[in-house]
Amino acid sequence: MATAPTADAAPAWTPDQPIVSVRDVHKSFGGFEVLKGVSMDVKKGEAICIIGPSGSGKSTLIRCINALVEVTKGSILVEGQEVNDPKLDQLALRRKVGMVFQQYNLFPHKTALQNVMMAPINVLKQDKREVEERARKLIAKVRLTGKENSYPGELSGGQQQRVAIARSLCMRPDVMLFDEVTAALDPETVKEVLVTIRELAEEGMTCILVTHEMKFARDVADHIYFTDKGVIVEHAPPAEFFDNAKDERTKTFLGQIL
Repeated sequence: MATAPTADAAPAWTPDQPIVSVRDVHKSFGGFEVLKGVSMDVKKGEAICIIGPSGSGKSTLIRCINALVEVTKGSILVEGQEVNDPKLDQLALRRKVGMVFQQYNLFPHKTALQNVMMAPINVLKQDKREVEERARKLIAKVRLTGKENSYPGELSGGQQQRVAIARSLCMRPDVMLFDEVTAALDPETVKEVLVTIRELAEEGMTCILVTHEMKFARDVADHIYFTDKGVIVEHAPPAEFFDNAKDERTKTFLGQIL
């Protein structure tokens, strides 16, 4: 069980501080240590890409940021609040930190519009008319106008993933987490999802992405983190990272995928 300061003791967060601050985070599942002391800061409005081989701890790290996985040791602050504080309202955290997964997890018996509207209405108890207006704008934002009344089974994988992005945005989060959201898509549908994420980043949404899309990472990210065997091996802005990597493990990884 991680030890953490209480929410009452947390200093007031200001936008000039990191919106997400990870400090010496360890995570073990049984006797296997997945994260071995990871630290990183994300500024408001930044797009961060986390890359690395399978099993390096990337997905576990961002799930820890959203408190879907509890850390074994260390601290994660989101807007100055310790996410592992047992006193922290998990609903409040979910409102601040949205997450989109590899699998779309849409309700098959609900239309695209209903899927986007469900959480604000059922969880946050917001006004249905206001939520519907917001949801329709978000569906248009992800370029699915005309698909509001379509069921997930009537949509392509890329379209379903864009509905999932709109659904997360409808909660009005301050940070968006993307966990290999194109991994399950056909190659021809990957681009439409990446375009949506690129637009969010360009509009100033704070984004933390686990991705295998290296060209996308180079083009969109403000900073790249390379993880391997539970540690951050190297991190740098994209141009420096891809063109002048310093660590031999990073060079080997890039040589295999580029």
